Amino acid sequence: MNDRLRLIKLLHSVAWAFFVGCILALPAAASLHWFRCAAALAAVVLMECAVLAVNHCRCPLTRLAERYTEDRSPNFDIYLPRWLAQYNKQVFGTLFVAGLLYAAWMWRRS
Repeated sequence: MNDRLRLIKLLHSVAWAFFVGCILALPAAASLHWFRCAAALAAVVLMECAVLAVNHCRCPLTRLAERYTEDRSPNFDIYLPRWLAQYNKQVFGTLFVAGLLYAAWMWRRS
């Protein structure tokens, strides 16, 4: 693996961790009645969803990584276990929607 691909994988992994952190923080913020914070977290994740949508459900870093390898395994462009890279959108998309619903429920109750 060349240095450019390693750098792309590292950047992709850091970006992934940031967005997963936002997704996991959303229900926590709602639990604390920090609804503006929850809204900001949701907005950040929705912006990432827009970027993915514009790029045909692919991260722009994936397209960049393709230039440096013929490997197309689910985790060729990110430092994640293969199974998590393969089901990433399903797992964290579900958690995001659940967090949004929980935040809306908590906001309605307050």
